Amino acid sequence: MGMNRQMKRQMQRQGQLSEDGSPAVQTRERRPQGPAPRQQRQRASAIQFLRDVRAELRKVAWPTRGEVINLSMIVLVTLILLIGLIFLLDLAFAKAVLYLFKT
Repeated sequence: MGMNRQMKRQMQRQGQLSEDGSPAVQTRERRPQGPAPRQQRQRASAIQFLRDVRAELRKVAWPTRGEVINLSMIVLVTLILLIGLIFLLDLAFAKAVLYLFKT
């Protein structure tokens, strides 16, 4: 089966072909039997944890005041519209049920 240049380059990057295009000799690595020993991780102190949290919070892209106001207004308007829609549907279904079960 023939290979094009792109396939040869990809196989070279993956280590399946040598530089001259011949198949690379692969050696098997011997892995130790059984589960690997767990390494003990050092626990950070509370002060170091808080420093790390503070450092991560500095990396956050916080919204500007204008963005917060605009997005809050969008949420409030959407909320009011949905409350109105649910109110009208509830009213319509209540009237329909009362009309159907009128004695």
